[in-house]
Amino acid sequence: MERIYDLAIIGGGVNGCGIARDAAGRGNSVFLCEMNDLASGTSSWSTKLVHGGLRYLEYYEFRLVREALIEREVLWRIAPHIISPLRFVLPHHAGLRPAWLLRLGLFLYDHLGGRKLLPPTRSVDLRSDEVGKPLLAGRYSRAFEYSDCFVDDARLVVLTARDAADRGAVIRTRTRATEIRQTGGVWQLTVVNTETGERETIRARALVNAGGPWVEEVLARGAGVNAKAKVRLVQGSHIVVPKLYDHDRAYIFQNADGRIVFAIPYQQDFTLIGTTDRDYHGDPAKVKATEEEIRYLCAAVGEYLAKPVRPEDVVWTYSGVRPLYDDGASEAKAATRDYVFELDTPDGLPLLSIYGGKITTYRRLSEEALERLSPYLKGGKAGAGWTGQSPLPGGEMVVSGVPALAAELRKAYPFLAEAHARRLAHAYGTRAAKMLGNAAAASDLGQDFGATLTEREVRYLMAEEWACTAEDIVWRRSKLGLRMSPQEIAALDHWIEVNRASVVAPAREAGGRA
Repeated sequence: MERIYDLAIIGGGVNGCGIARDAAGRGNSVFLCEMNDLASGTSSWSTKLVHGGLRYLEYYEFRLVREALIEREVLWRIAPHIISPLRFVLPHHAGLRPAWLLRLGLFLYDHLGGRKLLPPTRSVDLRSDEVGKPLLAGRYSRAFEYSDCFVDDARLVVLTARDAADRGAVIRTRTRATEIRQTGGVWQLTVVNTETGERETIRARALVNAGGPWVEEVLARGAGVNAKAKVRLVQGSHIVVPKLYDHDRAYIFQNADGRIVFAIPYQQDFTLIGTTDRDYHGDPAKVKATEEEIRYLCAAVGEYLAKPVRPEDVVWTYSGVRPLYDDGASEAKAATRDYVFELDTPDGLPLLSIYGGKITTYRRLSEEALERLSPYLKGGKAGAGWTGQSPLPGGEMVVSGVPALAAELRKAYPFLAEAHARRLAHAYGTRAAKMLGNAAAASDLGQDFGATLTEREVRYLMAEEWACTAEDIVWRRSKLGLRMSPQEIAALDHWIEVNRASVVAPAREAGGRA
């Protein structure tokens, strides 16, 4: 008998993987396909924040902000290795938003979302506090410091997919859904492996379109549905420069155009600056940070920081397209970040399309998606809420447990340098020991590719986390591309090509028990 899945999902970003995890955990058989790598679209090109969205209060998005504020600590608790608290300094800029408005907004921010673990807002005298030292002398005298969280966005997606697979979901990367039909009372998907050209037919009782920027394109593949909702593509670009200051806080800078720009400590030795907000009309797969955007971001932080940031200082740029729900807002910065569902039932078969959303609310979005589909799936509303209690892979520790874990790794594997152990603790959490295995010396980790990346880790990423290329490994599973030379990255790609067949990859082919 040909298998019929309870749920098929198109799209391996944070929303698709979140729904796969929740549905599998409620006892549903799940198939997910992603045309490229997991998180290769919007989900890996964010500002890396799990945050309430302070500026959304200006647009009266109280429901979204409250939900996001609550989710900060939920996500921190289930993934403390890849999510960490971060303090943000908001300087008061005379002539822009008045101090009383900032104070009111931060009062709401502190009290709207049931904050329990994160410290509250405080006022800062920039003339005496260390966070004032990097700023232009004499221009800014007061600021407010508040809490949000930093996240490794791409790893959040991959670990969510890993947990879904551990619970029985089938996760297929480099697999494009080329045709969608209703046949014999079920959905029938034709999927094609983009590397081999192999075609396969998948059947499912319910279908989720989590295509992100491609959500409308997916609907056009013969689903027999005319989408009523519209997607608005908004480009957000970021730049990375060598570390601009020594303390551990981030800055949130107000611009005269009404936008805000973050400057965030990044990967120990760098500062991440972003983002821009502009409508995008091209192919989402080809989006790149423009020279204009790079100059804009440099100028934006130059209004505040004493140390000038020039385009030639930029060591890396990245850009993503946010697939926002088109609510008719006149400016990209004002378009809602909330998510919208469109449920269609041609011939009685459920198809749920997702518009909008943000990293912080992906878990709640997943719960609500399954609530919409509950008449058609197992578990229904009775199973809701478990994803906020069960840790993601590697997250079985207290929220402050990463330093202790890094110390344990150094004790168990004394050949690890301190920075190497810390990186592994942050990336893999309690699964770092599984990756290192019974290695007794550095030589047991195999070939050294540079920047602490070893053959043992590469094999683990290919077998357990669907990595297929050097790009997957050095820019999504990690950010070691910031430290590796082009020659080292090319050598890694060559090694992968030569050794691909020898790496057992159950994760990529089947995923867990499926």
